[in-house]
Amino acid sequence: MADLTTTITESVVINGSDRGSTNTLTTTGINNTLERTLTAAHSNITTIAEFATSNHGSESAIDLNDVRYIRVTNLDDTTELIVGIITTSSTNYQVRLTPGASHILFHGEDVAVAEADGDPAMASMTNDMSAIEVQPVSSSNVQVELFIASV
Repeated sequence: MADLTTTITESVVINGSDRGSTNTLTTTGINNTLERTLTAAHSNITTIAEFATSNHGSESAIDLNDVRYIRVTNLDDTTELIVGIITTSSTNYQVRLTPGASHILFHGEDVAVAEADGDPAMASMTNDMSAIEVQPVSSSNVQVELFIASV
């Protein structure tokens, strides 16, 4: 078993004062990692990861119960990327990644709840992740990096 150390640092100096910070999180018990870099073809949705309740339940499935860290990074320097997190209840949420940006999650189960209004109930997260999909915003292909760590 290994420890995964995640460090996020913001650094900005305004009027001579450093306004940034550094936050470090250590996740213990990591046994498995998946890292891949792939091309997301323009005008297409590309599935970059699939999850299930066991890793032998389907081809290429990642056990969502064991996931402790997921990072999707837009490696392109000019094109934005949309990342879709699809859940087992056929709901999803989407985020737009500017060039060089990342989206990070720290588990795969009970990761989201879908609501059809603008007033979050802050309810229990009840939807497990079933897939991660990406699509470039423009007519250019985009390089995407995926990193997953699990126990």
